[in-house]
Amino acid sequence: MAKMGAGHYRQASVQVVNTEMAPGYYGLPVIHGPHWRWSIVFYFVLGGLAGGSAVLAAVAQLVGGYWARPIVRAGRYLAVLAVLPGPLLLIIDLGRPERFHHMLRVLKLRSPMSLGVWGLIGFTATALLNALQQVAEDGLLGRRNPVAHALRCLPTRLLAATSALPAFFLAGYTGVLLGATAVPLWARNALRLGPLFLCSALSSAAAALSLLIGHRPTARRAQHALERVEQVAVLGELILLETLRRSDTVVTRPLREGREGLAYTGARVGSALALVLHSIAKLLPRSPHVWLRMLGSLAALVSAFLLRAAMIFGGRRSAEDPVATIAITRKDTGSPSTAP
Repeated sequence: MAKMGAGHYRQASVQVVNTEMAPGYYGLPVIHGPHWRWSIVFYFVLGGLAGGSAVLAAVAQLVGGYWARPIVRAGRYLAVLAVLPGPLLLIIDLGRPERFHHMLRVLKLRSPMSLGVWGLIGFTATALLNALQQVAEDGLLGRRNPVAHALRCLPTRLLAATSALPAFFLAGYTGVLLGATAVPLWARNALRLGPLFLCSALSSAAAALSLLIGHRPTARRAQHALERVEQVAVLGELILLETLRRSDTVVTRPLREGREGLAYTGARVGSALALVLHSIAKLLPRSPHVWLRMLGSLAALVSAFLLRAAMIFGGRRSAEDPVATIAITRKDTGSPSTAP
């Protein structure tokens, strides 16, 4: 019995040593990863679409002439329609959905989540007011209705300028929110995620507005303006996608492997395809180039969706990888990393 006890003790000691030598804490992830599901993916997609549409509508209202009216009209409607499901998607993702009102009790300027909630409220209010004014201008409330008259009398340019700030915030804050966490993939690329999500929001919004406006002769100048915005935004998105993927081989491993890697590759291919199709469309006669532009806009929308899915679920995989967490911790403290 004594020999068996000693052998069992030596075996247990070896197991403890081997476990302590394993990456992470006893072989477990070092940090708690995000529990986000598909509802957050759709919230990010719709939030970027709403913010980007409101930005383009506000800029068109402030600097555009009569030719920009289709952008203003479609942008106002799309912004409010895209943002309305946002609060519901956030509440669904909460662990205790019935406690959603607790997020409204305080405003923490150092909390990206708190700022995001209040930013979403501010954006929803301005987007709804813009949409109501557009409804009144379209005569959908009647011409003699006092409420419609009051809405039409609102200072349009001041309303557009007021809505531009929360629109820019919503378009890019989701990337900033990810970068403010301890998840290795997001934290290592914190400075890139905000501009990346902003470029993606503008490109997807320009693509969606282009499809909504259509290719009528009266909207030709508006279409050209949206096409230029989409091309510039997609180009910036492509550059950031490539630099992010190459930033750190250990931390960005989820963007090169598995389903997340396929989604990220799809986002890069979709952005490149949108840029190429719009470039080719400029060289062709009207009939073929209309279809190429529509396909390019669809590619930009698909790219926006795949990008957010890859980043969110790739972040979950990154949080489960102790090697990535240890690597980013050692780099942050200035000590050399021994991660493969």
